[in-house]
Amino acid sequence: MTEVEAVQPAEAPSQAGSRRAWLGLAVLVLPVLLVSMDISVLFLAMPTLTLDLDPSATQQLWILDIYGFLIAGFLITMGNLGDRIGRRNILLVGAAVFGVASIIAAFAPSAGVLIAARALMGVGGATLLPSSLALISSLFPNVRERAAAIGVWTAFFAGGSAVGPILGGLLLHHFWWGSVFLINIPVLLILLAFGPFVLPEHRSSVLGPLDIPSVVLSIGGILPLVYAVKHLAAEGFDVEALVIGAVGVALLTIFVRRQRQLAEPLLDLRLFRRVQFSVAIGSSLTGMMSLAAMSYLTSVYLQSVTGRDPLAAAMFGIPMAVAVFVFSMGGARVARRFGVRSSFVFALLASAVGNLLLLGVGVDGGLAWYLVGSTIAGIGYGLAFTMVSEVAVSSVPPERAGSAVGISETSFELGNALGLALLGSVAALVFRSGGDYSETLGETIQRSGGNTALIDSARESFVSGMHVATSVGAVVLVVMAAVAYFAPRQSH
Repeated sequence: MTEVEAVQPAEAPSQAGSRRAWLGLAVLVLPVLLVSMDISVLFLAMPTLTLDLDPSATQQLWILDIYGFLIAGFLITMGNLGDRIGRRNILLVGAAVFGVASIIAAFAPSAGVLIAARALMGVGGATLLPSSLALISSLFPNVRERAAAIGVWTAFFAGGSAVGPILGGLLLHHFWWGSVFLINIPVLLILLAFGPFVLPEHRSSVLGPLDIPSVVLSIGGILPLVYAVKHLAAEGFDVEALVIGAVGVALLTIFVRRQRQLAEPLLDLRLFRRVQFSVAIGSSLTGMMSLAAMSYLTSVYLQSVTGRDPLAAAMFGIPMAVAVFVFSMGGARVARRFGVRSSFVFALLASAVGNLLLLGVGVDGGLAWYLVGSTIAGIGYGLAFTMVSEVAVSSVPPERAGSAVGISETSFELGNALGLALLGSVAALVFRSGGDYSETLGETIQRSGGNTALIDSARESFVSGMHVATSVGAVVLVVMAAVAYFAPRQSH
């Protein structure tokens, strides 16, 4: 049995719900907000960033994707590492890494440097999420107060991705694109200044060695597989896509087999035998896939199709951001009143309906459809995301709760990255099939030489791609809702 050592600072919170505990929570939600916000903050910045750095279509996707994929790949690893060296320690180290990477990203002279900086931000971000959620258990021993604190944590996590484009729009209205990264610095300085005094330390004194091969296999399997999907969408089926995709599948297969053999696996696959746990993870994965694609594509639409500047485009995202945040805060109460199963089904279907309403959006109008659709989708996303962590943890024995939390967070980040890679690639494929265009709508407009017919045709093609991608996302959500509804109530 694992021994746990809890190391308290001199004036650490000693009573559940004390003022210092809630102050500690306020400090903990800061990095959570930053990590989730930095997933989407670049959506509105991509057009202006493209003008300065001139990234290729593939580089544009990697600028958006590499951050989420490295977070997803390192979350469970960093959670395990935090158990060994101390959760507060790794939180503060991760904050420092995240800050340095943010500065590099802000002043990146080329697309390659920006991709590398985003990758480093992903590694730093992977230390912040599991350690911050795990420390809530130390701050709030009382079950009810802990549930309330986790609800606040989830609301900031879910709301951050919706707030990102809005904050990005405000910054881009006054500053250059690098400002969306520099905004991280003052927030991280607050965490580094107050964290050592208001957060308790917590570490395990007896644990087996960290399984490095599992870490390598997980990262080495995910990245080639997603690259193959992107390549298929951009270039069509060829030997390169087949070989790289096969390498990814092979490495992930070896990873799964290794986890089944280890006494202390990096990823406890036995958790997926529990139906409620699997439903929660599937809901977070599909929800974030559709949300990421919807947010990115509509950000491009509002700027490159309707011609709005970043600030005006950001204002249209406010209703959705408010819906996500508010319903994240109230999701637990909804689940208690109507039941977890019914709440999940409703949340997923509401998200699907919101995505389908975007079919009413066109080149020359339909913004009311966007506002209504994104708000309804925000209600569904907010409800679903706030239930995921609670259901994932409550559906497993207490001794596996830490592993369950790591998996649920990984599903959020992986879903975001897959949404941009898969659904984003679908939209790009439909766009390019509509005519002799450049790789992206922005490049097509930039290189059109004022050819109005070409620009109008390209915008129509982009809207068609957005319709197809968001419809596919809606279908995935409906399928997940059906799985949640028909899943057996108990798993043995």
